[in-house]
Amino acid sequence: MSEASPRGTYLLIADALRKEIEKGLDGDGLQSEAALMRAYDVSRNTIRRALKTLEAEKLIRPIPGAGWRLSSRSVPPLLDRMTALIREELSVGDSYPSESKLCERFDVSRTAVRRALAQMEGAGLLATIHGKGRTVRALPEQQEGP
Repeated sequence: MSEASPRGTYLLIADALRKEIEKGLDGDGLQSEAALMRAYDVSRNTIRRALKTLEAEKLIRPIPGAGWRLSSRSVPPLLDRMTALIREELSVGDSYPSESKLCERFDVSRTAVRRALAQMEGAGLLATIHGKGRTVRALPEQQEGP
């Protein structure tokens, strides 16, 4: 955004993002902060102020390791989605997908994937063999509905 704004550049960006959200976004998240910085030609601080404005309006919410997501859509926690992968597609002894494939599949950071994998290993669902990767050690218990 090259012109000076009496209203505040971050508010103009928040308005533009709000219109995008109202039109409907592809997927359920916003572009990364870096992509928004390039698109609007502003600093990260300006983008963060715009995102915080939308968060205060309850339009978006931050997801650690995954960026900003729309509040209206409920995305299950990463751990639940990764556990469901075992339940729905794998059986005991099968190879579990690599960290990079999980990052791509769930559109989250490697840090978030590693944290969930550590929890799954701690729960006894996965076993790690150095140089071989992870394998399914046990099937998760079925969740009972309300």
